[in-house]
Amino acid sequence: MTREAIGLAGFNSLPADAAEQALLACCSSPRWARAIAAARPYVNAVSLLDAADAALDALDEADIDAALAGHPRIGERATGAAAHEQSGVSGDDVRARLAEGNRAYEEKFGHIYLVCAAGRSGEELLAVLRARLDNDPTTERRVMRDELAKINRLRLTQLVAS
Repeated sequence: MTREAIGLAGFNSLPADAAEQALLACCSSPRWARAIAAARPYVNAVSLLDAADAALDALDEADIDAALAGHPRIGERATGAAAHEQSGVSGDDVRARLAEGNRAYEEKFGHIYLVCAAGRSGEELLAVLRARLDNDPTTERRVMRDELAKINRLRLTQLVAS
């Protein structure tokens, strides 16, 4: 699903099911989407982003796994928002090294390598991946949640842009 900028007033006025669908295009955790939709109306974008962060913090690990399921691997051919966010990843060599790094990361941590890729080159994303492979699982889970929050904020900001 692609997201159009609908403005904050437009988002606030959506029927609950349509709001949840728009939110699922930002983050594929149904619990997160329900929480954000249910807390409408938002007085400004900052209050929406704060609510998004709080809802993310409240998610259990199964909900986080649902959120991760909505993201392609870094370096794979992506569509929609992920394609735009990963536009800095180019070249077969970089993609091959990212694929190798993704395999090592998933083997170690049991989930995809998630990073806010917007505005970053493939080489930078590869360097971040390699550095994060040194994390212990608890630290990495926290880092991954922080990256998910950045992605959610970016996508929400785009959704409610006027």
